[in-house]
Amino acid sequence: MFDWLIVGAGFAGSVLAERLASQRNEKVLVIDKRDHIAGNAYDYKDQAGILIHQYGPHIFHTNSSNIFEYLSQFIQWRPYEHRVLAKVDGQLLPIPINLDTINRLYGLSLDSEGLEQFFAQKAEHIASIETSEDVVVSKVGRELYEKFFQGYTRKQWGLDPSQLDKSVTARVPTRTNRDDRYFEDKFQYMPLDGYTKMFANLLDHPNITVETSVSYQQRRSQVKFKRLIFTGPVDEYFDHRFGKLPYRSLHFKHETLNEERHQPVGTVNFPQSEDYTRVTEFKHLTGQVSDKTSIMYEYPSDIGDPFYPVPRPENQVIYKKYEALANATENVWFAGRLATYRYYNMDQVVGQALATFKHINEAVPVAKGLSSFSSAIWPAEVAK
Repeated sequence: MFDWLIVGAGFAGSVLAERLASQRNEKVLVIDKRDHIAGNAYDYKDQAGILIHQYGPHIFHTNSSNIFEYLSQFIQWRPYEHRVLAKVDGQLLPIPINLDTINRLYGLSLDSEGLEQFFAQKAEHIASIETSEDVVVSKVGRELYEKFFQGYTRKQWGLDPSQLDKSVTARVPTRTNRDDRYFEDKFQYMPLDGYTKMFANLLDHPNITVETSVSYQQRRSQVKFKRLIFTGPVDEYFDHRFGKLPYRSLHFKHETLNEERHQPVGTVNFPQSEDYTRVTEFKHLTGQVSDKTSIMYEYPSDIGDPFYPVPRPENQVIYKKYEALANATENVWFAGRLATYRYYNMDQVVGQALATFKHINEAVPVAKGLSSFSSAIWPAEVAK
C-alpha cells in the first residue's frame, strides 16, 4: 500500500518522489515502462568503458542557484562548458553564430561593432515575429538562416521553420563577441559519476519503492495507492480522447572508434548535409581518458518514443482540451515535459517538479493511516 504512485522515473517523477518521501514521510511507488531509471538522461558505460548517454547528449545548465543546490545534495559535479560546431560550406564553424563564425565563413576581420552593422544590413524587417523562420531572418538575414538553421530544423522537426512556433529557434542566441559556449548559464556542470547515479541517489530512500519494465496500465489495478502523479504523455492518460498529440522522436546510432579523439568539440551539427542532425563525442562531456572514443549519431523521426512536443498552434488547441481535463481530475497531478506538452530543459523540469511539490504540500494533508486507497485511477473515473 502506498500514499503515492508516480508514473515515470525521469526528472519530474524522481524529484517528486524524493520530496514526498523525505519531507512528508509518505510511501511512494515509482514505476517506469523502461528497464531503467533516469528517463532520457539515462547513461551507462559501454564496452569500451566510456560513459555514454543512451538518448542523446544531456548537458546540465541553469541560472537557478536553488535548483543547482537541490541537485547537489545527490551528486558531485564536473565543470563543463558545452561547445558545438556546425559543418557549413565545408567548414566547422561555431554555433551559436558569433564573431568567429562570420569572419571565418566570409573571410572577414570584423570586430564586434562591425558585426552588429553586418547583421543590421542582412536582417529583414518583419512586422510580427510569429515563426521560427521569422526569428532568425529578422536577426541575421536569409542567407545565414538558410546555411545554419533551415536544413537542420527541417531534419529535426520534419517541418520547415516557417511552420514552427518562434520558440524553437528563439532558444539559440546570436552573439557579436567570440563567446563560443553553447550556453551562457551561471551553472554549467556534468554529474561526475553520471546521471543514472544521481537518479539512484534521488530515489535511495526507505519510503521509495522503484519498479522498472512495468507500465501504468499493468500496475494500476495491482497496487493500492491514494494519489497519482503522472509524467507520461497526457493524451495517453486520457486514452487519446481528443486525438493524439504529435511528438517528435529520435533514433540513435552508437559507435566506438579506435582513436583517442574524433572531433574537436562535444557536438558537431550538420545543417547542410547527412541524414543525421548531429554527432556527439562523449569523452568531451565526461572528461574520461582512453585510447578509444565513443560517438553517437542522431536521426530524428516521427516514429518511436515521444521526445519533443511539436510546437504548432493547432497542437496547443488539442493540448488545452487535455489540460482542462487534467485540471478537473481529482487526486492526480501531471508533471514533466510529456504530461504538460512543453519543451523543458532539465533544470526547468526540476523547477516544475519542486513547484508542484510545494503546491501539493500546501493543498494536500499529509497521509495518516492507510485508508481511502484507490487501486485504479484512470480516465474511466474522470467525469466526461
